[in-house]
Amino acid sequence: MTDSKLKQYVANNLRACQLKQLSILEEVDLICKKHHINYWLDGGTLLGAMRHGGFIPWDDDIDIGMTLEDLQRFIEIAPKELSPTLFLQTPQTDPYNKEPITKIRDLNSLYIESGDTFSHEYQKGLYIDIFPFIPYPDMPRSWVKKITKSISKSNSILKKPHYFTMRAFAEFFYFGFKYNAYKLLWKSLSLFYKKDKFISNILINNGYGIMHRNADVFPLSEITFEGKTFMAPANPDNYLKDLYKNYMDIPSEENRKIHAIYLQPELIKES
Repeated sequence: MTDSKLKQYVANNLRACQLKQLSILEEVDLICKKHHINYWLDGGTLLGAMRHGGFIPWDDDIDIGMTLEDLQRFIEIAPKELSPTLFLQTPQTDPYNKEPITKIRDLNSLYIESGDTFSHEYQKGLYIDIFPFIPYPDMPRSWVKKITKSISKSNSILKKPHYFTMRAFAEFFYFGFKYNAYKLLWKSLSLFYKKDKFISNILINNGYGIMHRNADVFPLSEITFEGKTFMAPANPDNYLKDLYKNYMDIPSEENRKIHAIYLQPELIKES
């Protein structure tokens, strides 16, 4: 299949992909409400709800956020509550999965991104991402950006496969030292700054140094997404400005990117 035909195939199946992801979100929403676990639409999903009333037309994933404590509760509860066709993917439940993001995967689908490999067996179905949020110290944003970017980049490089070359050897020690040094710096600075104003994604997932005010997240509100009601930050407008600045601006066509290089919304057709 040529690149153009593959891209067209992905585009033709995008809506079916979105609807299956929506069904995963609905199930997560039910579990969270049943067990009083807070979550909120995050990233491009919240942007889609505000700007389009649903998915960004070219988007092919769903993002939600939870506090780290609530995510830990969800990880304990979800395997007993999820439908048999869904799988809670973490580094513990799927050891060959190297991403530090909790995902709920659909087992009757296939979703391939550029970083995926078939040399290891791990679940590659359609998914939604769950990002853990932690309190951030009230220190200058430029410091936060520098530290989180360094930690995130170092972690990403350390998680990649390394082969026995001098460059790989040097990378391993350089980025290993950098990762630990900035983690120590973060812990040290956190002793001198209060953690009662800001919240954001865990450090390894926050390469842009984003911070949200607690008052913009809690208490949670509700928002309509694809005609259904889900949880949202208290002030979605401020939240999205933190992430994207002028988030209501529509990007140019060349910047409207689908993450998947191949997707198949159903592997086995239900009779």
